[in-house]
Amino acid sequence: MRHAIAAALVLTTAACTAQAPTSPASSTPAASAAPASLQALLDAELPKIPAKAGIWVKHLTTGEEGAVNADETFNSASVIKIPVAVQALEMVDAGTKNLATRITLRAEDVRGGSGIFRYHDPGLQPTLRDVLLQMIITSDNTATDLAVAQVGGVAAVNAWLAAKGYADGMSLTQTTGDLFAKYSALAPSDDRDARTNGDKAYWLGALTPRATGRMLEAIEKRELPSKAGAEELVRMLKAQQSGARRLPHFLPPGVSVAHKTGDFPPVLANDVGIVYAKSGPIVVSFFLNAITEPYGEAEDRMGRVTQAIVAYFDK
Repeated sequence: MRHAIAAALVLTTAACTAQAPTSPASSTPAASAAPASLQALLDAELPKIPAKAGIWVKHLTTGEEGAVNADETFNSASVIKIPVAVQALEMVDAGTKNLATRITLRAEDVRGGSGIFRYHDPGLQPTLRDVLLQMIITSDNTATDLAVAQVGGVAAVNAWLAAKGYADGMSLTQTTGDLFAKYSALAPSDDRDARTNGDKAYWLGALTPRATGRMLEAIEKRELPSKAGAEELVRMLKAQQSGARRLPHFLPPGVSVAHKTGDFPPVLANDVGIVYAKSGPIVVSFFLNAITEPYGEAEDRMGRVTQAIVAYFDK
């Protein structure tokens, strides 16, 4: 993905130097022109990615925003876990849930895939806070289905999203248990990647970059679910254990990220979050579906674009 271009100047250098002094301008390669706008930057970078790519970016201090395919629907993978956490924290605010309540983990609750709860014995009693934390920072699928059950199930999540004005861009399709059961039922000859890319029955959820970014903006502004709930969630997002090769990968020292990934290798890599640049917080909602290049290189592209976004604002 990152290709070096070498140029050799051998025989003519001495002769040219003898005939005329070299000017500073001709001895130093010209710097790349800075993008005229955030939108120009995104328009230049997103088409280079061999995937279905979508992004929505907003600098929360200046208000400048840019987008490419921001209203297209993408396979959310685990990014859909953010609204589940927001809904649960809103219920805590309302007094119908308590973060200190302990939830007993039963054998039938255990899910495969990402996370740590599946490695524990039945009878473990994490608090609701523990469940939400693991759902975010290790994308724990067992924790996810426990959290979905705590807020009332898939239909309750979608009703809540509609009530909050996100129905056009955010929906939970099913639990992780239901999703994995569908994949397990596929025949060996079935194209699993094609299902992941194009069959919404095999999606955990559906999101647009803009709707996801809008929710992150509301969280960072402490408007959703509340000041206390948003601070709890941002703390979790800042403790993210996955996606080091995505949004945070190439950022300069001192620039941190609160983010949530969504993975389905080798064809899906999402990462959305709040980048705490020197110029102020920047929401970056970045989705890559139907990836056709090596997975690690797709992740690196996300990091390079995020690096360019921060450099544009912090110039």
